[in-house]
Amino acid sequence: MFHKVIVGAAMSAALMSGVAFAQSSTVNGAAGGAVTGAIVGGPVGAAVGGVAGAIVGAAIDPPPQKVVTYVREAPAPTTRVVVRERIVVGHPLPETVVVTPVPDNPQYSYAIVNNERVIVEPSSRKVIQVIN
Repeated sequence: MFHKVIVGAAMSAALMSGVAFAQSSTVNGAAGGAVTGAIVGGPVGAAVGGVAGAIVGAAIDPPPQKVVTYVREAPAPTTRVVVRERIVVGHPLPETVVVTPVPDNPQYSYAIVNNERVIVEPSSRKVIQVIN
């Protein structure tokens, strides 16, 4: 029973820490999750955190530099898109925002919203990176 409580607490802490760190881009996949888990729950936490970090890290790994460069240099559309929602990495763009596929790399799309260029995952519309 005691081990179940420790594992549950370590898993919860690792997942929450992984999500928070992933949004600030300081944790990278399994390695970052394992470190976070080890700090929170020792060896058991490291194992749980590694798995959780791999899941979180895989979901928001940064796009290749070629994609970032393309989105940074793509001509801005003549119509400006403004939304009230804050654009956040890991959250989907509102349905009102039109996303444009990145040529030669169909696993990425982009949009310019609130004067910010964002790279998104096309099927989920989840923001992968905001380019400043």
